Amino acid sequence: MFVIKRFIIAFILLVLVCGGIVGFNLFRDNAMQQFFATMKPPAATVSTTIVKPTEWTPGVEAIGTVSAVRGVDLTVETAGIVKDILFHANQKVEANASLLQLDDAAERADLDATKAQAALDQTALTRALELQKRDVGSESTLDTARAAALASASRVNRLQAVLKQKLLTAPFGGTVGIPRIDLGQYLSPGTSVATLQDLETMRADFSVPEQQLPLLKIGQTVRLGIGDGELPFAGTIRGIDPKIDPTSRLVTVRAEVANPEGKLTPGQFVQVRVELPEENNVLTVPQTALTSSLYGDFVYVVRPAKPAAANGAAPAAAEPEEKPATDPAAEASAAKPEEQSAAAPAEPTAEEQKPQLVLAQVFVKPGRRNAGLVEILEGIAPGDEVVTAGQNRLSNGMSVAVDNTIDPTKPANQQAAQK
Repeated sequence: MFVIKRFIIAFILLVLVCGGIVGFNLFRDNAMQQFFATMKPPAATVSTTIVKPTEWTPGVEAIGTVSAVRGVDLTVETAGIVKDILFHANQKVEANASLLQLDDAAERADLDATKAQAALDQTALTRALELQKRDVGSESTLDTARAAALASASRVNRLQAVLKQKLLTAPFGGTVGIPRIDLGQYLSPGTSVATLQDLETMRADFSVPEQQLPLLKIGQTVRLGIGDGELPFAGTIRGIDPKIDPTSRLVTVRAEVANPEGKLTPGQFVQVRVELPEENNVLTVPQTALTSSLYGDFVYVVRPAKPAAANGAAPAAAEPEEKPATDPAAEASAAKPEEQSAAAPAEPTAEEQKPQLVLAQVFVKPGRRNAGLVEILEGIAPGDEVVTAGQNRLSNGMSVAVDNTIDPTKPANQQAAQK
């Protein structure tokens, strides 16, 4: 009997312990569930911009290569040994300036001998003409003297041309490059000596798709840049190839641009933009505001949150118990200041007075792009407030706080200068 009582007592204690553990776990889970149900996630901070119609300058963008309007690689026409180099690297020379002299001693000696023979032949021709006038000389003698004089004069001209080829001159004014030859070096015809480039005016050759060919015409304004995003150089279209490449379906266009400061260099890579007529009332947003996904392109629009519906009617206030009539003035004077201040309702703070902002994911139809902006054809309207930064951590319906002290569409140095 005693053993059965001990067993019953132990069983009761075990049931109480297990029940307590189960009850504590249920209480804990319920408390956590209520805590997380009433807890709201903090609002994400974003920067925004207001959509409004703007002036839009459309354009045709391409990649081009710069070359000089006048630029050649200088070569020698005849063989010889370098006697004198009359230029240095990056020297600006005028047209017909002497650049290279080949050894011409043998040619000058031949020229002197040929000139002497030409003078002798000319004297014989003069004598034959005098004899012919006196009817003493024969026609054959006169013809022989005339042929000899002409042959001697031709040999003189030929040797003078050879001497001229021994001297390399600049065909036009420009900047000469690094010498590619040395003193005493033997040069064969066609050997490259240096490059000569006129850097005052440059041309840019670029290609555009055949669909954009109707937008181009001679004389249109062209903007060029070296690749840092800016297009500081202005030029005009000078030529459009009348034939489209059947392989690439591209057409070649040539533009000319002034280069007074020499910032453009032949062979340089440039960004090209052909400016088209300006358009008005075009809706644009920064390219940072547009997000692309498998379902389409979308932006986040900031809108005020809708007021929450009431869960139920407020409980009616209990009727106060009847009290003996007293003097109201005495009761007011007897009330403590602390109780009066505690009874007054607390005024809402400035943060609580601000309307809550939420996000709406709006799918849009983008159009052309230019200077960090993208045209929006469908999806948004003027006056919409669009998020420009922080889209990777946002979701539809999420609460946000707007902070436009940092503009992601501008470089950091410009923002620092504005502060």
